[in-house]
Amino acid sequence: MKTLLDDAPMLDAIDRRILAELQQDGRMTNVELAQRAGISAPPCLRRVRRLEEAGVIRGYHADSDPQMLGWEITFFAIVGLESQKETVLSGFEKLVSDWPEVRECHMIRGGGDFLLRLVARDTAHENQLTQRLTGAPAVAKVQTLQTIRTSRNLAGVPL
Repeated sequence: MKTLLDDAPMLDAIDRRILAELQQDGRMTNVELAQRAGISAPPCLRRVRRLEEAGVIRGYHADSDPQMLGWEITFFAIVGLESQKETVLSGFEKLVSDWPEVRECHMIRGGGDFLLRLVARDTAHENQLTQRLTGAPAVAKVQTLQTIRTSRNLAGVPL
């Protein structure tokens, strides 16, 4: 994993302004972004491309509303595996990478091996996904936590 201490560029105040603006609105034009960053458009575009090439900017996406698209339930699953051998860990990651309902998969420390964020169309679908998890190879324990509401969900990181 590259860090700013490796080959990636060091960030100055303008880079941070560019990143902060793009985290808020990734669709703005380069001209608008340049104005907000306090520089002209050509160097702004060069900076954005440099940040993309270095992997600081990983991509752009639309933040869609899951409920408006029929995904009524968001839930988390803490998954404990029978072993922490690399083959078991990577096998689990490979398994859930093929599930479209798994929106995030994090290997964690303490209280389990993986934390997943999943979406489900309804309670029956959530139960089916939970059963798939509990029946998956090398899975020893699954604890699910259903969200009631989300009061904060920010993209990116503080800049």
